[in-house]
Amino acid sequence: MNSEQFEHYRDEVTAGPGGAMTDEVGVVTGDLTVVTAQRPDGLAGVRVQYTGAEEWYTLTGSPRAVPPAGLKSLHQAVLEAVRAGGGAQVPG
Repeated sequence: MNSEQFEHYRDEVTAGPGGAMTDEVGVVTGDLTVVTAQRPDGLAGVRVQYTGAEEWYTLTGSPRAVPPAGLKSLHQAVLEAVRAGGGAQVPG
């Protein structure tokens, strides 16, 4: 994943009960790394991986428009959703 030239945020989080929903493999649980990145088309992409793994997955609901409060606020909302679990998707 190449996001160096665009604004991006990366954090590790433990998914709550029910985990986070991905487009590729369904629900992922446990310790996850979450990256929210500005894409060249202006949308925000959200990807997750099992912390320490190589494979990245698209969080369901990504991509989406960057909210007026900015990319950082979207990333924080994604982290809160993943911590809550329940098959978390990109808020919005």
